[in-house]
Amino acid sequence: MRVISGTAKGRSLKAVPGTSTRPTTDKVKEAIFSMIGPYFEGGQVLDLFAGTGGLGIEALSRGMDKAVFIDIEKKSIDTIQHNLQTAGLKDQAEIYRTDATRALKALAKREQQFELVFLDPPYKMKLIAELISAMEEQAIVVPNATIVVEHDAKDILPEVIGNFNQQRRADYGDTAVTIYLRSVEG
Repeated sequence: MRVISGTAKGRSLKAVPGTSTRPTTDKVKEAIFSMIGPYFEGGQVLDLFAGTGGLGIEALSRGMDKAVFIDIEKKSIDTIQHNLQTAGLKDQAEIYRTDATRALKALAKREQQFELVFLDPPYKMKLIAELISAMEEQAIVVPNATIVVEHDAKDILPEVIGNFNQQRRADYGDTAVTIYLRSVEG
């Protein structure tokens, strides 16, 4: 695993020890960023179920201003800290060890909002629609936010979740990536 493009291009990222996480492969990561736009002009990214932090780090490397990384596993938190240090992006990141639902409530309380969200829960957790709805209800996503969901290719996600519309889905073996865009309310 490595940072594919941007300011930290080529830096190696460490995997989380053990088998509890599935890091996003470089092939899938490259595909994700070609789908959502290769580079960014600022903004905030939320990496929920961050694992290695690879997706959020890639977004920072490609121009996002700040990233918030959430994971409940201590091994993941330690790995994210190491990878941010290696990539030279530690100053642009906040890392929290908590569960996703609690994290969303805390972010809402702090009135944080995100342009981009990576949602990559363990495949056995079937909470994607609930988490996207909670993000919208708690106002932690901007009006035209993008949510990138990595999930089991066998799972068919809803076309519409609240004001989020499915824009694209691509399968890579056992993994699928579904992109949701929030339609501007008005």
